[in-house]
Formats: sequence, C-alpha cells, structure tokens
Amino acid sequence: MRATIIHGAGDIRVENVPDPQLREPTDALVRVVQACICGSDLWPYRSMPRSEAGERIGHEFLGIVEDLGPEVSGFRKGDLVVAPFVWADNTCDFCSEGLQTSCRHGGLWASDGIDGGQGEAVRVPQAQGTLVRLPVAEDSALLPSLLSLSDVFPTGYHCAHTAGVNPRTTVTVIGDGAVGLSAVLAAKRLGAERIILMGHHKGRTDLGVEFGATDVIAERGEEGVEKVRDLTGGDGTHAVLECVGLLPAIEAAFAVVRDGGVVSRVGAPQYPAVPMDFSVFMGNVTLTGGVAPARAYIEELLPDILEGRIEPGKVFDRSVDLDDVADGYRAMAAREALKVIVRP
Repeated sequence: MRATIIHGAGDIRVENVPDPQLREPTDALVRVVQACICGSDLWPYRSMPRSEAGERIGHEFLGIVEDLGPEVSGFRKGDLVVAPFVWADNTCDFCSEGLQTSCRHGGLWASDGIDGGQGEAVRVPQAQGTLVRLPVAEDSALLPSLLSLSDVFPTGYHCAHTAGVNPRTTVTVIGDGAVGLSAVLAAKRLGAERIILMGHHKGRTDLGVEFGATDVIAERGEEGVEKVRDLTGGDGTHAVLECVGLLPAIEAAFAVVRDGGVVSRVGAPQYPAVPMDFSVFMGNVTLTGGVAPARAYIEELLPDILEGRIEPGKVFDRSVDLDDVADGYRAMAAREALKVIVRP
C-alpha cells in the first residue's frame, strides 16, 4: 500500500510500504477514508534531521473496518469507525480513570512498527478499546466533523474541560489555530457567555466568532494583554485556554488570568520550564491541561455532531489526495491552510 513518509524537515513523500496484516487477536484492519495533518506534525516537518529511511507519520483518521482479529467484538466488517490519536485497550486502570493516553497496553500511531494514519490502511492494535463506530455512511457530509473527533476537537474540549469552564466563567483562548478554535467551540458548548479569542488571522478569528467567541484581540504581547485586561475591568478571565505551546503564549496566559483562575494548556510545549513566578503563586492560579485523552470524550461529543448542534469540521479548509499530501504540509506550514484533510 501507499503511505506518507517524512524524511526530514520539509521532505514529505508518498511511498510503497508493506500492507498491514492482523498480528494479534486484538487487532483490526481499517481502510482509511479520511485522514488529516495535525499542527503537531509540523514540528518534525520544520525540524526533523535528514533520514534516508524516513518515518511514518499521521495520527488522525477514520475509515472502514476490513478485517477483525478473533478477540475483537462489537464491530463488523464494513463498519465506519474513528480512531483517537492514541490507541488503548480502554479497560486498564488508567483508561478507567479517563486517561487513555497513559494506557498500560496502548501506544502512539506511526511509532514502534505501528502504521501511521496518513496512508491507505492501518493495523489498529487493541481495536475493541480504540475504535468507535460511527452510525453514518462512508459518503456522509458529517465526515469532516467526525474526523475531528480523532484529535483536534477533543483536544480543544480537554482544554476547556480541565479549566472547569461553565456558564459562570469568563474565558480567554490563546491561539487561532485549529485547536484554539476547537477550544472556543468547546467553551461555548460548556456554557461560557464571554469568550475572548487572541489571534491575528482574520479568516480564522471570523470562524472563532462563528464558534462562539464574543471578542477578538488581534494585538500581540503586552498590547494584547492590556486589551484583555481592559475588556475585563482589569481582572482578566477565570479560565485561559493556551492552545499554542510557545513561551510567549504561556506567558500571556499567566498575564491575563484572573486571581484564583485556571490556565489550561494543550499546545505541545516548546519550552523547558513553565514561567510561574511569585506573582502567579500570589494570585492562586492553577495550571492544568496536558495531552488530551481523546477516547474519553468521543462518546460524549459524538451526539452533538450527529444531531447537528456543532460542526467542528469547519476547521478543515483544504482537502488533498494522498499524492498531494506534501502540498498539504507546505500549505499548513505557510499558514495558507488552517487544517488539511487527506483522502487516500
């Protein structure tokens, strides 16, 4: 079969790889219908050292079950399924606590011999615990929103959920990427009436307003912080959702959080230390967040998509065939595209 291989910074290729096969009785084989490029895929795209052998890449996909191991129940060949970005048995003690990212028998896509999502098919380990069946047809218009359940929307939701967003909280979202916009949608879903979005790409912040942002701050740095403070009577907001992962973003988060408030971060941190100085300590500010256990949220979020109450798939603004996946990476890295669907 054909799959996406990264050979180094800026070097994305589509190559022939071995067809996936059932190896364990808990495996399933899934033919990929839609995959996508994650913002976290751009980190190796920008910085990975040159590799002649290359590495598989991709961790967001949905598709059709083609075969099942004998110990997998609850699925049939032909089912449309979505896979969260970490595979897990969904039965261990960590999974039972809603922390499938720490599953004792789980792991990451595109690592340790596991297929990546940006290819024609995937062997799914621990299939019964990992996959979620989708009750729609392969050609459903809902597929982009259902694909978002693999990572981006649950990540935004995790950010808002761990921050304790509710109808009584004011919220600042830092970052107008796909995760930041998903966090806006999640905060609105949880009842927040005031959501301040800090971002400076108008097309993206316009979608943020559609998703529920009440205010947009385009200014950066101290000017942006002052704008948030001005909008909140000098106090800042109860919750700050940091969806970037860079040092200026977490610094801004602590600058705009209200005393007694919560900063939740889901942007993969590209800094070695969190700048929680004495002023943050004196303000009784809580830091939370982390990598999202997407599997824990899918059943909760799925009905809202199926019934049309939310449309997180609007974060996808470009679609490419597998042959053109390199152009999808280029477009996202150049900020010409917000988030790209890949159709094998």
